[in-house]
Amino acid sequence: MAAKAGDNPDSLMALSTAFCLRNLRRTMCYLGDGNKLCLRSDVFLPSEICDKLVNTYMELVHSDSNFEPQDGFFLLFSDLRSTRLTRVQLREDLVRDRDLEAIGKQDLIELHLTYCNSLSARSLKTLASFRQTLVSLSLFGCSHIFYRKGGAPLACNEDDEEEEEQRPASRQALDTDFSFQGFNRLRLLNLGGLPEEVDPEALLKPLPALTSLDLSGVQLPRAAFLAQWKERLASLVLYNVDLSEELVNTVVELGHLRHLDISRERTSKFKMTRKILTAIVQGLVNLVSLDISGHIMLDNCTVPHLEEAMGRPSIEPCKSSIYPFQELKRPLQFLGLYNTTLCNVTHIPAYKVTGSKNEDQVLNAIEAYTEFRPELAHRAINQLFDIARIQHCSQLLRALQLVIAALKCHKYEKSVQVTGSAALFYLTNTEYRSDQSMRLRRQVIQVVLNGMEQYQEVTVQRNCCLTLCNFSIPEELEFQYGRVNLLLLKILEPARQDESIQRIAVHLCNALVCQVDNHHKEAVGKMGFVKTMLSLIQKKLQDRMCDQVMEFSWSALWNITDETPDNCQMFLNCRGMSLFLDCLKEFPDKQELHRNMLGLLGNVAEVRALRPQLLTPQFISVFSDLLDSKADGIEVSYNACGVLSHIVFDGPEAWGMEEPLRDTVMDKMMAAIQSWDVTSRRNINYRSFEPILRLLPQSIAPVSQHWATWALFNLVSVYPSKYCPLLVKEGGIVLLEKVLELQTSHEETKDMARKVMEQCENFKEDPMETAR
Repeated sequence: MAAKAGDNPDSLMALSTAFCLRNLRRTMCYLGDGNKLCLRSDVFLPSEICDKLVNTYMELVHSDSNFEPQDGFFLLFSDLRSTRLTRVQLREDLVRDRDLEAIGKQDLIELHLTYCNSLSARSLKTLASFRQTLVSLSLFGCSHIFYRKGGAPLACNEDDEEEEEQRPASRQALDTDFSFQGFNRLRLLNLGGLPEEVDPEALLKPLPALTSLDLSGVQLPRAAFLAQWKERLASLVLYNVDLSEELVNTVVELGHLRHLDISRERTSKFKMTRKILTAIVQGLVNLVSLDISGHIMLDNCTVPHLEEAMGRPSIEPCKSSIYPFQELKRPLQFLGLYNTTLCNVTHIPAYKVTGSKNEDQVLNAIEAYTEFRPELAHRAINQLFDIARIQHCSQLLRALQLVIAALKCHKYEKSVQVTGSAALFYLTNTEYRSDQSMRLRRQVIQVVLNGMEQYQEVTVQRNCCLTLCNFSIPEELEFQYGRVNLLLLKILEPARQDESIQRIAVHLCNALVCQVDNHHKEAVGKMGFVKTMLSLIQKKLQDRMCDQVMEFSWSALWNITDETPDNCQMFLNCRGMSLFLDCLKEFPDKQELHRNMLGLLGNVAEVRALRPQLLTPQFISVFSDLLDSKADGIEVSYNACGVLSHIVFDGPEAWGMEEPLRDTVMDKMMAAIQSWDVTSRRNINYRSFEPILRLLPQSIAPVSQHWATWALFNLVSVYPSKYCPLLVKEGGIVLLEKVLELQTSHEETKDMARKVMEQCENFKEDPMETAR
C-alpha cells in the first residue's frame, strides 16, 4: 500500500528529545534548593544533544499548549563541565535577559534571536561573552535589545532582578556602549529591524570579515559604507530598504555577491528600470539568487509576446522573456518576482521562482517569506487558498506543510492565522482527504487548536471550527479530546455569539460526545458542558427561536447523558426539566426537537436514583400525552414510552400519586406500542442493550417488559447485522428465555421474544460484517 502524504515517522532523536523535555525530573533533572531545577550530577551532554534540547524546547513552548515552560530551564546549560551549546535558536517574548545570561559561558557558534522583544541592553553584555566563538548572529526583530530597561544601569542586584525583568525597555535609554569589536570570527549577521536611532555604519565598522549581511527595514543614510565588504560579501539582504541610485551603484560593486535581496513590501518612490536590472546582472556575475519582489518596473523589461521563444517554458537565459536576464551565464537558483508583473511571463531563467502566476510560484513564496516576512507570507497563503478553493492543489503535502509551518511560526500574527486557517479548511476537505496521513492531519488539528486558543476574533474562530468539521469526529480529535472541548465551550460562553460560529461549535460539541467512552463524557461534563448547552437553550427560548443551535444543543445533551449518571444529575440540577417543559410549550410542532428532548429524558430515566425527580403529576402527564405523538415517525412516542417504562419498573410503591393512575398510564403505553410498525426504520443508535435488557426478566411491570421486547424485535429485524451480534454478546438470549418462563409475561410479548431469538439464530454472522 502506498504511503500517504506526511507519513514519515519522527526520528528516534526527535522522539527522545521531546520525551526528556516533557519529563525533565524523571530523566535528567531533580529539584534542588528552593525548588530550583538542577541537572543530575551523572548527566553529561554533548553539543548535538544540548542544541537539540534547547531548540526543541522553544518549538514545544510555541506550538504545544500542553507543554509548560520550565522556570530556570536555561540554567541547566550554565555549566560547561556537563553541557555544551553551539547552535541556538530562540524566538519571541518568552526569552528574557536572564535566560541569555544563563548560557553566557557557552562557546556559541550560532545564535539566532528572532522577535525577542523582552531582551534589553543587558543581553548585549551577554552577547559580548560570545565574541570569541560566534560565527553567525541574528537579532532580527529584537527591537528593544539596544535599549536599557527604564533607563536603569546594566548592572543589577540579584534581589532586583525579577523587578528589572518586568520593566519594559525604554525607547529613550539607548545603549551606546555596545560594540562588535572583537567579534573576529563573525561572518553572518542579521540586523533586520534595527532601530532608527542606531547608526548601522558605526555598529558594523568593526566587522570587516562579514560574508552575509541582512539589513531588512534598516535606514541607510550613507550607502557607501557597504563597499568595505566589496571583496568578501556573498549575501546581502536589503528588504524594505529605501533604494537610491547611490545604494544601487554601491551594491553593483560588490562583485562577490551570490545572493542579493532588494525586494520590498511597502510602496517606494524608487522605480526599478531595465537599465538598473541589467547593471545588476552584468555587475554581479556570481549571482545565483536574486529577489526583486514588490518593485514596479518603470519601463518595459519583457520581450513582446509575439517575439518570445517558441515551445514549452524554458529556464535557459538565452530564451528569457525578461530582457536583462538574457545576459545571465546560467539559470539562477532562486528568483523573487512576487508582487511584480514579471512573474507572469513565459520563460524565466531560474529553477525556483516566487510569484502569483501558478501554484508552484505561490508555494515558493510561502516557503521563502514565512520566517521573516509574515506580511508577504499571508498574501501568498491567501492565493493558495484561492487555488485550493477554485482550482486544485497538486502539491498537497508541500502546501499543508508550508501552511502548518507558517501558523506555528506566526502564532501571534492575526493576518497569517486568518488566511492560514482558511487555507487549511480547503486543503483538508473531502477532495484531498484520502491522500493525507493520520500524522499530517494531527499536525493540522494542533495548529488549528493553537489558533482557536490565541484568537477570540470571529474570522479565525469560524475558520478553525469549519476546518475541524473536515475530520472524522470524534475519532480524529480524540488525541486532543479535552482541549478541543474546552475551546468549543469557551467559544459558546458569550451571551451573544456570532450565529454561524455558534451553530458550528454546537454541531462539533454534539459530534464530540457522540459514540465516545463514558469517561470522556464524564470529563466533558465536569468542564461545564451540560450547563453551557442549557444556557444556549435558555437564550433561544428567550428569543422564541427553534433553530439548529436549539436542536443541536438538545441532541448534545442526549448524547452526553447516555449511560453517565453524573451528567444526568447535572441536567436536573441546572433546571433542565423546566427548560424541557418550556420548549415543549413554545415549540409544539418541532418534531426533531421533541425527539432529542425525549431521548435525553430516556437517559435520565435509566438512572434509578434520579427517577423520583421525574415522578410528578406534571411530568408523568406530559410523558403520557406524548405517547400519542406521531412526530418523527415513532421516535417521540417510542422515547416517551421508554421513559415511562423505567419509571413504572420501580413498582406501585414508588408511584405515590393519585393522578394519573399507574394502571391508566400502563394501559396507554401498551396501546401506543401496539400501534407502532415493527419494521420502522429508526433514527437511533444503541451502543449497548443493557438499559433495555434489565427490563426483561421481571413481573412488576409487564408493559415495560413488552416495550423492551418490542425494541429488540424492531432492531434485530431492521438492522440484523448490527444488533443480532450485540444482543448475543450481551446475554440477551438467556434473558429472553426467562421472559418465556414468566407467567406474568403477555402472550404477545412471548411471541415477540421467540421471534427475536429466531432472528438471532437464523442470522449467520459473516466475518466481513463483524469488521464493519
